Amino acid sequence: MRTVNMHEAKTHLSRLVEAAANGEPFIIARAGKPVVKVTAVDAADVGAARRLEFLAGRFSVPDDFDRLLVAQARVEGITLLTADALIARYPGPVRAV
Repeated sequence: MRTVNMHEAKTHLSRLVEAAANGEPFIIARAGKPVVKVTAVDAADVGAARRLEFLAGRFSVPDDFDRLLVAQARVEGITLLTADALIARYPGPVRAV
């Protein structure tokens, strides 16, 4: 596995990341000591990440929470485009797509 120093990693980051994405991981070293290993991320790993799962059941969002977004759109003079039926039901500058 290739080891690069910090300066080389900064200088050639795009090239190194592309190589890692193609299955060629590398190590970044500082003062000759390995600091971090860069490898490709599997698509399955990304979808499986649930960063907020630890908050499950600790709070709830009221049904009318989306009204704030609609009100802001009205103030800003913009139209919201949404596929969410709950948001589309509010009167105002909302259009279902």
